[in-house]
Amino acid sequence: MSSASVSSLRSTTPKQSGMTELRCELYGTHVCDLAGDTYLTADVVFAAEALERWGIGSPILSVAAPVAVRLRRSHAARRRAYFSSLLPEGRHLTRLAERVRSNESDFLQILARYGRDVSGALQIFDPREMDSGEPALSAPLDEGTIAALLSDGDRRPLGNDVVSGKTSLAGVQEKLVLVHQDGLWHQALRGAPSTHILKPASSQWPTMIFDEEYGHRISRRLGLARHEVQLLDFGGTPTLVVERFDRDSAIVGGRVHVEDLAAALGAVGRAKYQEHGGIVTHARIAAILRTHTTPSDVRTFARQLIATVAMGNLDMHAKNVSLLHLADGSVALAPAYDMVPMAHLPSDQKLAMSVAGVYRHDQITSGMLEDEIGSWGIPDADALIDETLETVLDAIGSEVPHSGAHAGLRSDISTFAERLRRGRPCGAPITNASR
Repeated sequence: MSSASVSSLRSTTPKQSGMTELRCELYGTHVCDLAGDTYLTADVVFAAEALERWGIGSPILSVAAPVAVRLRRSHAARRRAYFSSLLPEGRHLTRLAERVRSNESDFLQILARYGRDVSGALQIFDPREMDSGEPALSAPLDEGTIAALLSDGDRRPLGNDVVSGKTSLAGVQEKLVLVHQDGLWHQALRGAPSTHILKPASSQWPTMIFDEEYGHRISRRLGLARHEVQLLDFGGTPTLVVERFDRDSAIVGGRVHVEDLAAALGAVGRAKYQEHGGIVTHARIAAILRTHTTPSDVRTFARQLIATVAMGNLDMHAKNVSLLHLADGSVALAPAYDMVPMAHLPSDQKLAMSVAGVYRHDQITSGMLEDEIGSWGIPDADALIDETLETVLDAIGSEVPHSGAHAGLRSDISTFAERLRRGRPCGAPITNASR
């Protein structure tokens, strides 16, 4: 389709006075505008450049919002859900909303200020803002300043500079987002692509970051992840430092586009958990992978689910599984992240999404895993389960948790994996943590 014909079709959507219109760029291309008089009516208008580069029907932005000239109004809520999914949850969202004097549901106003550096490669900004054309930059930080930022989330959410901070990141956990370059840490300013996520130790769950680091090592051994995760100390604050897998310095702009599966399925808020709305299931995620990625990605997702059960990760909800949207328009399963062993913590012991209809982690068996994974069309689910459990057991046999991790972590994971391998329910962890 020619630029002239696309522009003619787009001109049928008139601008209204007082309407907010944000420009969205992806891989150096004007992909769409996000416009509306309020966040309740905001919707997407795809740009001619996106149609020419990726073509009608491309999922380059989102599988929930493929590129189109005329959009179905009945899917407008799903498109709004995609953009709202770029914002954090909990206290981080409250802080960002307060900074722009809006309510927490007003993703349009919050993204107007904090959309220049979000998950993935999308950059969102109001072209009328004075600094919209200024180059991104970063400012070096010393260890003391980083420690202060880690403890000052109320005043500087996600580490955003009061004036030039433009970063948003999904999730509810306390975190700081920084740039690491030339061996130094920097604060991201005016939409510079942040490269690392820093999670300080929690006073409520002091072993959490150490448990997550161990879970990541198991994920790497399974081939589920490649990015680096390490434990560092900043001014006496133990911190989990996570390399962003959606950043690549070899790519122009340094960003790789990402879409979490809650956004892909149109799940908002607590609907990322299966019990809250029933929108997300492992089977629906597998169906999206079958449609948009490769058979090997479906098998990798199956291994991720097996590892999730084996290590007692109760929080693999739909926002903790993502798709990579590459610049050529292809789609792939993103590396595993937030794989945190947590069955030892006080909770209802339910998984975020059920396995063959069962939520309780202590009731899951390898037979249930086989039924779940087999329903996705994987014919050798039993062999895949055995192979994955064997790798988990090999990993914990050689990988020693950090001394700050839960004391019984290794024993618990070994017990879960052995019980599964013998066809028994996971059962309760050998040890439990107290607050």
